[in-house]
Amino acid sequence: MDPSQLHIDLDLPRRGFPVRLTLEVGRETVALVGPSGAGKSTVLRAVAGLERPSTGRITLGDRVWCDTARRVHLPPERRSVGMVFQNHALFPHLSVLGNVRFGGRDGAEEALERLGIAHLAHVRPSAISGGESQRVALARALARRPEVLLLDEPMAALDPHTRGAVRAELRALLTRLAIPTIIVSHDFQDAAVLADRVAVMVAGRVVQTGTPSQLVGRPEDPFVAALTGACLLTGTARPGAEGLTDVLLDDGGAVQSTDRMDGRVGVAVQPREVTVSRAVARDSRRNHLEGTVTAVVRLGNITRVTVGALTAEITTASADAMGLAEGQPAVAQFKATGTRLMPLPDTAP
Repeated sequence: MDPSQLHIDLDLPRRGFPVRLTLEVGRETVALVGPSGAGKSTVLRAVAGLERPSTGRITLGDRVWCDTARRVHLPPERRSVGMVFQNHALFPHLSVLGNVRFGGRDGAEEALERLGIAHLAHVRPSAISGGESQRVALARALARRPEVLLLDEPMAALDPHTRGAVRAELRALLTRLAIPTIIVSHDFQDAAVLADRVAVMVAGRVVQTGTPSQLVGRPEDPFVAALTGACLLTGTARPGAEGLTDVLLDDGGAVQSTDRMDGRVGVAVQPREVTVSRAVARDSRRNHLEGTVTAVVRLGNITRVTVGALTAEITTASADAMGLAEGQPAVAQFKATGTRLMPLPDTAP
């Protein structure tokens, strides 16, 4: 058995729904992503020993941290875990070095050096920035020389100006550490940058697990599709010509997909797959949905144009050339190969 393999199999009762999860984490970073209240932080607390599952088993290699059948539940101090809380939980009356030494005295100075904050050793938390606070919290977790790292919303306290840089630094650190790491986030972009795999949690259960690119390219659940930024439509599918699937949309339109499905479906289309024109183009794009432009948002050389329920990402030069503006008629167009289908409960729309 791999001594660094973290195995989690747990069931925790919660108000409204139970949190049930089975997950294997090797020398990698796995992100638990989902809405607030989905049970993500509960999983972290169970791994750290701060929550006791009603049934379950948590092991690191052949070491048993929790086994409810055998009445084993090691306390947090006996688990080789470093945990970074969402609010960083720094002690205001201690210096940066004092906070880090709370995690582990022998590894404190090394952790400060590793994270590039040794110059802040004698500064109090109130005098440092949000990005620096995150580094201090990480240093305190690493000072324990943990074999498992748990990060609860590590980007939440950062402003947009520093978020990108800190995210890149954290990804590089996690790659160097190469230990089982679980990150909790509600932001798919953070998860896509930081994690090797993403597990999407909704109401206490995982609805899909995969690499970020797999979740974007092949969502299996409407929430996953929305989380990854796809436009969502609903309709009824039936087999069509040429091996395609025809979907009659609930709003009266129709599209085709290379996914084979029958019955009630969700239709997911990523904005990068959609183009916009003033009239239907006769080309390889089989799907043409006419509507009214409801939003035109310019973001540098890319412009997001919303037509009905679809949003397209096109070049700003193209948007300007067409003179696109709110209130104008337009056509959103996309290929059958870029149209993903997901089964929905077979009920009337």
